[in-house]
Amino acid sequence: MRLATLLKTAVLILLLASFAAPAEAARRDKKEAKPEPAYPMATRPDPEPKQSRRMQAKVKKMYELSQEDDPEATEKAARVVLDADIATPYEKSLAAQIIAVSYIDRDDYPKAIEYFEKALEINGLPNDSHYQVMYQIAQLHMAEEEYDEALKWLDRFFAETRSEKPEALAVRGNVLYRLERYPEAIEALSRAVAATPEPQSSWIQLLMASYAETEQYDKAGELAQQLLAKNPNDKTLVRNLASIYINADMNDKAMALLEDAKARGLLDEERDYRQLYQLYHFAEQEAKAIAVIEEGLAKGILKPSMEVYRTLAEAHYFADDMPGAIEAYRKAATFATDGEVQLNLARVLYQAERWAEAKQAAQQALSKGVRRPGDAYIVIGGAELEMGNRNGAIAAYKEAAKYPETESNAKTWLRSIGIR
Repeated sequence: MRLATLLKTAVLILLLASFAAPAEAARRDKKEAKPEPAYPMATRPDPEPKQSRRMQAKVKKMYELSQEDDPEATEKAARVVLDADIATPYEKSLAAQIIAVSYIDRDDYPKAIEYFEKALEINGLPNDSHYQVMYQIAQLHMAEEEYDEALKWLDRFFAETRSEKPEALAVRGNVLYRLERYPEAIEALSRAVAATPEPQSSWIQLLMASYAETEQYDKAGELAQQLLAKNPNDKTLVRNLASIYINADMNDKAMALLEDAKARGLLDEERDYRQLYQLYHFAEQEAKAIAVIEEGLAKGILKPSMEVYRTLAEAHYFADDMPGAIEAYRKAATFATDGEVQLNLARVLYQAERWAEAKQAAQQALSKGVRRPGDAYIVIGGAELEMGNRNGAIAAYKEAAKYPETESNAKTWLRSIGIR
């Protein structure tokens, strides 16, 4: 797992920095400069990593095994050190830390957390390692989707280190976002972004999403535009910015953005074409909606479905193209599980003065089931009248009179010919 690899790498780097066998330490140049502390403002006194000469061989074996791919053997060697009465707090904390990493290798994050906590409890690690362990506990809780626990450990980390490390601020912002505490997420992520000359795009995207969740679409849009300027071919960014524009009722900008992306060949998924043709349809730009749907179907990007053909039919209808609407409604009806699409087909056929087909479509709609059966009987009645079948029309209107949605109209017509 990627997280396991990142965590293990981080821990092993710290182990390399903090571990030194006594013999090796003795050979060091005493004038060698001590590295700058990672957490210079920490409230915890920074302990010296004291080691026991009697434990030297066992600690060295534990450390060497930790560099190999054998978590069980590593744990066994580390337990010897952890359980030894003569081991120093540093060696015990180091052993607990190494056991935790062995559990990360085995994807057992709860056990890893347990032993990282033990490393902190023993309190023998130098500050750089001590606080990195604390930070990793938060990351593991986050991986387990235990966001409240992750936040608790992050808050402790910040309180004790007084750190302003942007990476840690970004993680805190991520946790707060997961907890739906969006204003706090914005505050943490904004600090992370501001503190970094080249902030990670994932931080900016998370900040953008937090702005969107709080309906600050102008700020979300600005961030998305900044990212897109750097990565104009990033399809995810295009989609995100389009969604921001749509949520902000800036459909013209969304259409322009998606049109440009389509022209550059970036729109190659069904959801992309669907979003664009729905925008055109909503904006009453029916010719463009029709063109996008037909292109998507021709390329195989759009899969034939009731929704696609129904939208195509509506676009043709509002463009006053009755033959196109009829053809699309017929295709939509083949995917429908009820008679609603068939009823729309019947209405369009009626308007096109194709009486027999309108009657047949309305009857088929009734057989499949519709929410308002009276509407279908009204179509049948009208078609019968146009075809000169007065008795058929009367029968249909009497049926329509049985339903609340068409009772008044049907009875009015029946009274007009002397039938009550």
